[in-house]
Amino acid sequence: MKIRSFPVVMLLATLWLALAGPAQADRIALSELSRYFNAFTTAQGGFTQINADGTLSTGRIYIHRPGRVRFEYDPPDRSLVMAGGSTVAVFDARSNQGPAQYPLSRTPLNLILTRNVDFTRDRMVVQHTNDELTTSVTAQDPEHPEYGNIRLVFSENPTELRQWVVTDDMGRETTVILNDLQFGMDLSAGLFNIVAETDQRRR
Repeated sequence: MKIRSFPVVMLLATLWLALAGPAQADRIALSELSRYFNAFTTAQGGFTQINADGTLSTGRIYIHRPGRVRFEYDPPDRSLVMAGGSTVAVFDARSNQGPAQYPLSRTPLNLILTRNVDFTRDRMVVQHTNDELTTSVTAQDPEHPEYGNIRLVFSENPTELRQWVVTDDMGRETTVILNDLQFGMDLSAGLFNIVAETDQRRR
């Protein structure tokens, strides 16, 4: 669902207030940020997405590491983005064609969906900063920086992923702000089955 009436500035201000604390945050170590991802297999929660054109979308995210993720957008939007079997599929609700597909390995999201996340890997992290609220890490594929990058924003005590910004190979930015992310649940394999989703939408 695309929403133009909710100002992006208000959304970011809400996020700032949610993260605000009385003391300045320490920069979280890269080893701890790697541990955060490697400590879970499944997760789900809500998200708000700031699209490259400035519009907003909301929905639910489902993660099954390694290699699987599903972005379900709130009705009436029937668009869907999912990754499974080393492929990303984008289902456009406005099209009656099959999904656009491309290799997961060519997207920055692959960096956090891989089996073993290691931000200490040489030339993977190109920026590691902190402010009074958060720690930010910008990562890219060391072998293929042309694929784009992902900037991850964490709060501390405990370490929590709050949002990410994906910059694709065309320089377009998409921000995903997470809320109520929970871990350790059973997720059906069908959530990440591109063939089954394609067949269902053709009926």
